[in-house]
Amino acid sequence: MPGLLSDILAWVVIGTFVAGAVVNGRNRDLGRRVMSAAWVLFALFWLQLIPHFTLVHRSYIEGILTIVAVPASLYAGWLLYNGRDTLFVLSRAVAAMGVVYLPFETIPAFTLFGATVPAPRGILMESVAAQTRFLIESLGYTPQMIVGDEGYLNTFLWMQGSHRIEISVVLACTGLGSIAIFAGLIAAVDAPMRRKLRGLAIAVPIIYALNLLRTTFITISVGKQYFHLFVDEILFLFGSSDPYMVSFFISDRIISQGLAVVALVGITYLVVHEVPELLTVIEDVLYMVTGEEYDLRSELGLDGRA
Repeated sequence: MPGLLSDILAWVVIGTFVAGAVVNGRNRDLGRRVMSAAWVLFALFWLQLIPHFTLVHRSYIEGILTIVAVPASLYAGWLLYNGRDTLFVLSRAVAAMGVVYLPFETIPAFTLFGATVPAPRGILMESVAAQTRFLIESLGYTPQMIVGDEGYLNTFLWMQGSHRIEISVVLACTGLGSIAIFAGLIAAVDAPMRRKLRGLAIAVPIIYALNLLRTTFITISVGKQYFHLFVDEILFLFGSSDPYMVSFFISDRIISQGLAVVALVGITYLVVHEVPELLTVIEDVLYMVTGEEYDLRSELGLDGRA
């Protein structure tokens, strides 16, 4: 995330969602008001991220999703406030997602009893980078592994003649975001624990494995400049002047992010067969988009799942 203020706002948002979930168990009306307020704060959180994803990160998919998230969050809060109680599930899911994701995003390294405790994000990034390195070397490539800008051993150094190309495994490259989404959704629904665990057992390994393939693909593609195509057009499209970034824009921003959307849809399809209660969230999203009610359980033949 962009900085300290954004991190603080994220914790305030998730704290409000968690408070709403706790209060809702005792006083539904008060819980409704607290969670509706949380959705307004969530809209503000996405609003301040728009410049980051559109101007700094230069991702069309993430930029568009961030822009859409602002009115979507406000609309969800409005619907919940006016009595659409099924949105309590999505609200609880956001709370759980934040609890899973934010410690990795925001907790730095610290000293405890004279020993340095590494930041959770550093441990995860270095682990994914090491596994990516194993896959890259298994394919016959030998980039150098170096310490990146954040002080972690998470960066690959490739040489194109005398030009250095550095590709770092950052938190967004670990698959944690997608894992947090499914963990939050599964935690939020009312379903037997055995089916919840089966749902997680489906989603987490698939996401993690596909993410390693993604980091391997992007690192090799950029390091070897395999997608140095349509240079002027791609640079114009992404507002860049560095020709060595073209392979990154194509391999990551276009190919990988596009396939990630397809993969998430496929994983969702697999998970809802174990945890059909998740269809409540999908039905709410479809209602927000179309204004029509859906009964996906009946359409998918999952009515009788115990």
